[in-house]
Parts: sequence; C-alpha cells; structure tokens
Amino acid sequence: MASSKSISEIVQDLWDLLVAYARQETIDPLRNIGRYLAFGVGGMIVITLGVFLLGLSGLRALQTQTGDVFVGFWSWVPYLIVALVFSGLVALAISRIGKGSVGARSTSALPGANR
Repeated sequence: MASSKSISEIVQDLWDLLVAYARQETIDPLRNIGRYLAFGVGGMIVITLGVFLLGLSGLRALQTQTGDVFVGFWSWVPYLIVALVFSGLVALAISRIGKGSVGARSTSALPGANR
C-alpha cells in the first residue's frame, strides 16, 4: 500500500522536483553553450592568426622573391593578389556556414549518410 506523506513532505518533494527541472532545462544548457562558445572563440582566434600570418608571408614572398616583376608602378599587385586570396577564403568560409543547433552534429556530416 502507498505510504502516506504529510502535506509538507509532498510540497517539499514538489519543490525539489521543480528546482531540479529548472536546473536541467536552464542552467545546464547555458553551461554547455558557454563551453561550446569558449572552444569556438579560441579556435577562431588561432585560425585567424594563422591565416593572417600565412597571408603576410605570401605578400612578403611576392615582394621579395619575384625579382623585378613587381617594382615601380606594379608594386601594388602583390597586395591585390593577397587581398583576392583573402576574399576567396572569406567567401568560402561564409558559404560553409549553415543552420544547426549548439553542439549537435548534422547527419549529412557523418560518413555514409547520403546513401
């Protein structure tokens, strides 16, 4: 037979259930989003710095290793080349942005999902 609980015990159990549910549905997802954003921002900074340094080294190589090709009036061409390469990389990155939920992997990204 069911054990009889007093009203105060029932109210306390209900309150504990409500607090646990609120924590599960609000605090835990916010903590997961924070972790997701921290890794995302860290990765973004490292990748941006690396791409910038590669572009700078490409510019320097175009200026010094091409002999007399880009001297005088043509000295602006290496800057244009590097700017076009960066523009292409930005366009590629923007084209790869897709909708998705935080922390969820889309099934199309999994191997063999398009069968």
